This record gives sequence, C-alpha cells and structure tokens, in this order.
Amino acid sequence: MNYPHQPVLLNQTIEFLNIKNKDGVWVDATLGLGGHSEEILKRITPGSLLIGIDCDEESIEIARKRLKHYKNFIPVHSNFKDLDIILAENKVNEIDGIIFDLGFSSYQIEKSGRGFSFLVNEKLDMRLDKRQDLSAYYIINHYSKDELDKIIKEYGEDKNHRRLAELIVKNRPIRTTKELAEIAIRVNKKEKRIHPATRLFQAIRIEVNNELDVLEIGLRKALRYLKSGARIAVISFHSLEDRIVKNFFQKESKDCICENKKMICNCNHKKVLKILTKKPVMADKDMIKTNPRARSAHLRVAEKI
Repeated sequence: MNYPHQPVLLNQTIEFLNIKNKDGVWVDATLGLGGHSEEILKRITPGSLLIGIDCDEESIEIARKRLKHYKNFIPVHSNFKDLDIILAENKVNEIDGIIFDLGFSSYQIEKSGRGFSFLVNEKLDMRLDKRQDLSAYYIINHYSKDELDKIIKEYGEDKNHRRLAELIVKNRPIRTTKELAEIAIRVNKKEKRIHPATRLFQAIRIEVNNELDVLEIGLRKALRYLKSGARIAVISFHSLEDRIVKNFFQKESKDCICENKKMICNCNHKKVLKILTKKPVMADKDMIKTNPRARSAHLRVAEKI
C-alpha cells in the first residue's frame, strides 16, 4: 500500500522534538497512518521505544503494516486520554517527547466511509472509535433542539446555530451526510469563505468524539510523564483546539495563576513548561497549495523545565 498522506508541518514538528542520539521513550499520541512515527523512528536509537496511540482501528492497522520493520514500535488501539494506563502497561515511567496531531488524515475523510466529509454522501457516523455507541446519526436524530443548538453554537461557532437546530429537528430522520449538508447549505447559503456545512460538521464530530475534553485530559497526563528537557508538540486545526493548547501552555509556564494578580499569591502554582513557540508555527504558501487543509494548522511546542 502507498502512503501518499504527509502530515501537515511534519518537518517543523520533528525538528522541534529535538530528538537526540540516546535511548529513550517517545509517544505519538495520534498515530494516524504513521507519518510522524516513521520520521521519529528514523531518528531514535534501536534501544529506544516509540508508542503510537490511536482510537481508529483502521488507521492503527495501516500504520502497523507501514512500520512493521521497526522492532521498537508499539501500536496501541486506545485514546490518548488513557495515556497513564498505556504507559503503565508498557512499564514506562517517563517519556522523552510526545506529539499530538489533532487533524484527520485524507484516508479518514475520503475513504473511511464514516461520514466525516460533507463532500461525500455516506451514512452519518463520525465515530473515530467504532467501539463506542454515540454516533452522528444518534445526535442528529435524537438530541433535543436545545441540545443541538448548544453544540452547534459552542463547537461549531456558527452564527445560525438556532436555525440549523430547528431545521434538523424538522427534517428528521436524517440518515446521510448529503441530507445534513443540504440543511446547512440552505441556512448558510451566503457563506463564501468556507463551505456552508463546515462548522456544522465540525460541531457534530467534536460532540461524537468528545474531542475537547479528551484533549485537556491528554495534555495534563502528558505533562506528568515528560522528563525535564522533554518536549510536547501539538498541531491543532481549529480555534477551539488551539485555544485549549495555548491556554494550557500559558498556565503551565507561569509561577502564579491567581485571578486578578493578587498582592499575595496563594495558588502555590509553579511553572513546569517553557514555551518554545511564542506564536504558532503555520504552513507556508507552498504547503497550503499542495494540501489546502494545511491552511488552518497551528503548531505549538513547549519544553518541560
């Protein structure tokens, strides 16, 4: 099988990880098709270990075949929110670096058949982990109008959230991505900058996979296991994710997080991170030309003190 998908900001991310020629443990928290993992494995020593985590079983299998020649690679079908459990099962107490690439591969969007794209007519699903019960079909056809309104507003940041929720409820049952996209096109027909269904599909996908909550959990657990001098790199693709990463890095790079900067600090918070990217690293014009999805990518990196 060929692997045409190259992760966005691949070279920049690998460079920031600052992999040194010594034994250690590395984690690719979002293994995907194995693009980042392959580059890490090329650089680490044979005595090192790379653990690749993904909740998408199909992606895991593709990456496993792609990287089968590396004896120091362990693929794990799980979610990075369970990083502590995964590391304990592999007898790992600390790690030398970790990467989170929060984007979706072209394979997942175009070929997985799980309804992630509004450009392909498929059954509503959007589950990264097919073992879970909650799906896009259930949300669209069973959530109340108020529940739909809330997630479209908060996770999609769509100004027409109320109208979208009303039309979804009115047009039930909705079984396919085409049916759902047509509703968004009717409501957001004046949208010219992005496809009218972009924000709606983002909101439903985030709700299905609980993406924002698990990101918070994953970042906290990663920080706990990083060695001094080890780095954490995160690539996000929309403002909600990037805000979580930015705020997390800023909080953990400060000694005091008291509200309103009290005269006497009583939070007892100590900084544990040094931010290496004052502004997020973004794709250049050439990268965006070859991969339009790269236009929204933001890479942030920090180092454990």
